[in-house]
Amino acid sequence: MAEVPGLLVSAPSSGTGKTTVMLGLLRALAEDGLAMQPFKSGPDYIDPAFHHAACGRPSFNLDGWAMGPGLWQAIAGQAAGADICLAEGSMGLYDGVATRGQQGFGSSAETARAMGWPVVLVLDVGGQAQSAAATALGFRRYMPDLPFAGVILNRVASPRHERLTRLGMERAGLPVLGVLPRRGDLTLPERHLGLIQAAEHPDLEAAIAGYADFLRAHVDLGTIRAAAAGKPLPQDPPPLPRPPAQRIALARDAAFSFTYPHLLEGWRAAGAEILPFSPLADEAPAAEADLVWLPGGYPELHAGRLAEAEGFRTGLRHHAQTKPVHGECGGYMALGEALIDKDGTRHRMAGLLGLVTSYAARKFHLGYRRAVLCAPMAGFDAGTALRGHEFHYSTILEQPDAPLAAVSDADGAAVAETGSRRGRVTGTFFHLIAAEEAPASGPRRDCPTEEDRSPAETR
Repeated sequence: MAEVPGLLVSAPSSGTGKTTVMLGLLRALAEDGLAMQPFKSGPDYIDPAFHHAACGRPSFNLDGWAMGPGLWQAIAGQAAGADICLAEGSMGLYDGVATRGQQGFGSSAETARAMGWPVVLVLDVGGQAQSAAATALGFRRYMPDLPFAGVILNRVASPRHERLTRLGMERAGLPVLGVLPRRGDLTLPERHLGLIQAAEHPDLEAAIAGYADFLRAHVDLGTIRAAAAGKPLPQDPPPLPRPPAQRIALARDAAFSFTYPHLLEGWRAAGAEILPFSPLADEAPAAEADLVWLPGGYPELHAGRLAEAEGFRTGLRHHAQTKPVHGECGGYMALGEALIDKDGTRHRMAGLLGLVTSYAARKFHLGYRRAVLCAPMAGFDAGTALRGHEFHYSTILEQPDAPLAAVSDADGAAVAETGSRRGRVTGTFFHLIAAEEAPASGPRRDCPTEEDRSPAETR
């Protein structure tokens, strides 16, 4: 069995600089001639595109809550042929959900332990010195069997600050892998779902090159390379998820871009033909497509252009007369009757579902989702249990169609956003990660009825 050593870049919390470190390390090590395989721990669908831009290899998510062992092995197998794996954690190192999923609770620490990747802990030491060692030591000892490479000190204010902070780390017996001076320009642009999309960055190549130069100047790359370790990869990994159709018309532009990379890779590997089209350019889906798939993204930022895209809307409606259409999150909103933007302006959408959503009535929705299908969805039979993740700020004002699934959160509590179906058209607010490989523990709810749904969903 092949072994590709790796590291997992994590931090005590979000906002500490781990994405900057991740991108800088990927590019710097790739410039040194190493074939880098990036991964993202957890259900993030924005960061993998930045990873790809940094090192030239597609990045894949690993998620212990949503993924069974077969899919995990299939994704880990994508590292074959690489020299080093580098994974980016989500949130804080030990953050996950309270109820166990298919393999775990979804924390980055679980990913590192499962893969045998030592943790590089990025610490924002602003406002403290020796005390930072107590934080690092707590993270090191919280899970004693977690492999640990050392720390990178970020946002160091001065040579004196560095000297004091290093003293604390030496006393705690923690290796310091790098010291990053405070710089205000080492941030990536953000919007309400986190980072902007990689394709939207005004000068992504220059930014990543700058991160690499910064990391090369302030981090011991040789020591970091030497710290990489890992467990053997599966010799004959299972295949990635199969495609829901042979020819898939996939919406792909600034409004629709959030699809998990392992799904697209699995579809292509199984011989499916991906036919991209741009609703924002008023392109209709390919007439020969067997399925139209509208991913999530930022339709709320482009609602006016989508409302004017008559060619896209006509082609979509024509397709739905005889063949399936599916949308997730932003794609689901675009299939609805209308979308109301943050200023309260109502924009006409495709009208294939009765859904009306609003960003003026803003509400935060975030978390894992388990959905048992009440009816078939493209590629899946009724009764199939799916796992995914929901992340948006919209509110349902109207949802008159039949529910698509009985949906619950990670702890098994019912979720009102059930998705919907009408004819051959289906939609969900969660982004699909995987179908369950075996029945999972926890309640299996009946499909919602009209009485179960809130007034806002049915009026």
